Amino acid sequence: MNSTAQTAVDPAEVAKFDALAHRFWDEAGEFKPLHRLNPLRAAYVAARSPLAGRRVLDVGCGGGLLAEALCRQGATVTAVDMAPSMIEVAQLHAAEAGLAIDYRVQDAGQLLANPAERFDVVCCMEMLEHVPDPAAVLAMLAGLVKPGGDLFVSTINRNAKSFALAIVGAEYLLRLLPRGTHEYARFIRPAELARWARGCGFDVTDLAGLDYDPFTGRCRQSTDVSVNYMAHLRAETPQ
Repeated sequence: MNSTAQTAVDPAEVAKFDALAHRFWDEAGEFKPLHRLNPLRAAYVAARSPLAGRRVLDVGCGGGLLAEALCRQGATVTAVDMAPSMIEVAQLHAAEAGLAIDYRVQDAGQLLANPAERFDVVCCMEMLEHVPDPAAVLAMLAGLVKPGGDLFVSTINRNAKSFALAIVGAEYLLRLLPRGTHEYARFIRPAELARWARGCGFDVTDLAGLDYDPFTGRCRQSTDVSVNYMAHLRAETPQ
């Protein structure tokens, strides 16, 4: 594994999610917020990039929520994750649904060595806040995008509000997520994301908030990026 690939891996984080894989598709369980948010994530991608017939890479795919949604939109999907149990669950669920998705237990950084492994669309949702060097991971993701392609990420802002809602509220008070799911220091401000993007030749062309009401289960896209947010990145236009 090269040094770029290594930046995407935190063994403790991989083990944490691997242990929960058997409950991934339980819509009332620990991953309930993801199930609620996923239609918005998939719609955000589809609204900004055509998917039918295009090659899409889902990095940190977990049990396959986004990969399945993008596949249903006509994309040819490759999905990678370092948690073997997550990939096993994803493969079984896709088989039951009759969906052809190329799931791999693989670090996405390893794909850089093969020039044929370049994609029209690269997605990395809810992963950057779980890796040791998110700037390096973003550069790796950008390197996997074909010229003219699109990169989509989602993550959590770093401020007092996000600490109160995403950690204290979601993990300790409402128990929507297992305790220890997130570390506040790893949350990412949009300005930081934009700076890292510029460093690898990309611009943040759009930001959108993801609002989740834990009491009603309702989700909506908004302009408020103070907690959960999505970003659309494209290569800088040559001057």
